[in-house]
Amino acid sequence: IGMLSLPGFLSCGKKKDFNLTNEKDAHSSDSDENSERGNWSNKTDYLLSMVGYAVGLGNVWRFPYLTYQNGGGAFLIPYTLMLALAGLPLFFMECSLGQFASLGPISIWRILPLFQGVGITMVIISTFVTIYYNVIIAYALYYLFASFQKVLPWSDCFSWADEFCSKTRIVSDCNTTLHGEIIHANYSFITSNNLTCINGTVNYKPVQFPSEQYWNKVALQRSSGLDETGRIVWYLALCLLLSWMIVGAALFKGIKSSGKVVYFTALFPYVILLILLVRGATLEGALDGIEYYIGRQSNITKLMEAEVWKDAATQIFYSLSVAWGGLVALSSYNKFHNNCYSDAIIVCVTNCVTSIFAGFAIFSILGHMAFVSERPVSEVVDSGFDLAFVAYPEALSKLPVSPLWSFLFFFMLLLLGLDSQFATIETLTTTIQDIYPKMMKKLRTPVTLGLCTLLFFLGLICVTQAGIYWVNLIDHFCAGWGILIAAVLEIIGIIYIYGGNRFIEDIEMMIGKKSRLFWLWWRMCWFFITPVLLMAILVWSLVTFSRPTYGSVLYPTWGTAVGWCMIIFCVIWIPVVAIVKILKAEGNLVQRIVSCCRPAANWGPYLECHRGERYSHIVDPKKKKEHEIPTVSAIVY
Repeated sequence: IGMLSLPGFLSCGKKKDFNLTNEKDAHSSDSDENSERGNWSNKTDYLLSMVGYAVGLGNVWRFPYLTYQNGGGAFLIPYTLMLALAGLPLFFMECSLGQFASLGPISIWRILPLFQGVGITMVIISTFVTIYYNVIIAYALYYLFASFQKVLPWSDCFSWADEFCSKTRIVSDCNTTLHGEIIHANYSFITSNNLTCINGTVNYKPVQFPSEQYWNKVALQRSSGLDETGRIVWYLALCLLLSWMIVGAALFKGIKSSGKVVYFTALFPYVILLILLVRGATLEGALDGIEYYIGRQSNITKLMEAEVWKDAATQIFYSLSVAWGGLVALSSYNKFHNNCYSDAIIVCVTNCVTSIFAGFAIFSILGHMAFVSERPVSEVVDSGFDLAFVAYPEALSKLPVSPLWSFLFFFMLLLLGLDSQFATIETLTTTIQDIYPKMMKKLRTPVTLGLCTLLFFLGLICVTQAGIYWVNLIDHFCAGWGILIAAVLEIIGIIYIYGGNRFIEDIEMMIGKKSRLFWLWWRMCWFFITPVLLMAILVWSLVTFSRPTYGSVLYPTWGTAVGWCMIIFCVIWIPVVAIVKILKAEGNLVQRIVSCCRPAANWGPYLECHRGERYSHIVDPKKKKEHEIPTVSAIVY
C-alpha cells in the first residue's frame, strides 16, 4: 500500500492501475495515450466519424436544390468561397480546440469561463436537434420497410387515395376555336366535340401525385395543423424505437464501438450514390435533369444577388456541423500530436464534393421523372421532406425493379442520418463524462442507453399525427439562430478575448511550428472575415424572419411562441452563466470581469507531459487531490 503513494510517470498518459476490482473502462484501452478519457483506435476511425457527422441528409436534399435555384454551376463559386472564408476556418478552430484540451463542448470553456454558457447552448441545441433528427431516420426506416413489396405502395392511387389523386395532370379547361371564334370551355366539352386546345391556354385541375398523398395520408397520417395533435402513429413510434436501439447499440462502448460502425455507415452511402447515378444516367430525360442542376448555361448574373451568397454561406455553415459541439467532442479523443490541420481540410473537401456528387445522382432521376410525366423539370424539383419522401420516391416508382431502387435510396438516407446521430449523442455523453468522469468510467453503457431511452420518449410528440409540424418547428427555430449566435460568440471569445496569436501558439504545440505565411490566411479569416460573415448571416436571418409554415399550413400563434421559447431556453444560458461567474469572482466589477476573461487555472493540455513550458505551472486540482489522498485503487503515474 505504501508504494501506491509514490506518483511517477510511466509514460505519457499511460497509468498503471492497481484497482483491486480490476474494472476496465470500455471507452479506453491499453494502447491509448489518454487512459482516462480514451482515444480513437486509429486515425481512420476518427476521419470516418467526422465525415459521417458532416455529411448528412442536407447534402442530398438541400444542396442540389440550392444549386438549381441559384444559377446552376455558377452557385459553386460562392459555395467554394464561403467554404474557404467561413466553413473551413471555424471547422479547423473547433477541431484544434477539442484536440488541444481533450475536453467536451462545455468543459472546453475553461479557456474563457465567462463564455461557458456558449458550450451549454451548443449542447442544449444538439439535444433538441437529436430528438427530431432521429424521427427523420424513423421516416426513412418506415419507407425502407415499405419498399419490401412487389409493387411500391405509393406507385398508384390505391384505397387510401381521394378524388384529387392522379398520376398524370388532368386538364380542367382551355381556349379553343369554334366556328372561327376563340372560346373558353371545359375540357369535357372540348373532347366531346373533337376540338383541340390552343397551346399555352391549358389550365389543369389541382391534383396530387400518389407519393404525396401516401406521405401525408398513410406514412404521417397528418392532421390539419399543430392544434390537432391526434394519436401516436404506432408504426412510426416502432421505427423511432428501432432507430434509437441502433444508435444505442453502436455507442454502447463509446468511440471504440462507433468508430468501427462508421466504416460501413460512412462509406456505403457513396456506393449507393454511385449506383443511383449510374442507373439515373442511363434513363431517358436524365440529361435534362442534370442540365437543370448545373445549368445548360450557368446564370452568372445570379452572383449579383445577395440571396445567393446568403444561401451559400448558410449551406456551408450547417453542412459542416460547426458550432454544434460535435466537432469539439469528437476531436477531444484525438492524440495530442495528431495533425488536425490536414484532418480539417480532408473532411471539409470530402463534404463539399459529396454534395456536388449527390446532386448528379438526384437530378438525373428527377429528369427522368419529368420526362415520363411530361412536365418541366422545375415542377418536379423540391427540397427537404418533399424531395426525400415525395418527389424522389415518385421518380423511383417509375423505374423497372422499383422496390430495389427504393430500398437502396432509403437505406442510404438511413445511413447518412445515423452517422450524424452517432456524433450528436457522443457529444452529449462526452459532456456527461467531463462532468462526472468517475461515474462514466464505470457506467458508460447504462448512461448511454438511459440517454437514448429518455430521448426516445421525448421524441414521441414528433410521431403523433401532428408530429411533422413539431419536427419542422424545432428545425425552424433551434437549428437556426441559436447556432449562429453560438458561432459568433465562439470566434469572438477565442480570437479577441483569449487571443488569436495565443491560440495559434496552442495549435503549434500540437502540429509543430509553422511560418508566418502559413498562418496569414487563417489570421485574416479568424480576425476579420469569418466573424463579419457570421454576423451578416445572423442579421440577415433576423431581418428576413417569417412565421414557420409547413406547406400551405400556417402555425398558430401559440406554436410560434413555443418556438421562441425553445430558442430562448437555448441561448439564455449564455448571459446567465456569465453573470454567475462574475458574481462568484473576487474584487470590484471590472476586476471580476477581467478575471472571468482569463483562462481557468486548469486550462491546458489534458496530460501533463504535453504541457511543456507554457503550461508547466498548471496542476489540475482533482489530480492534485488524488496525489495527496491515495486509496487502494490509487494510480501510479
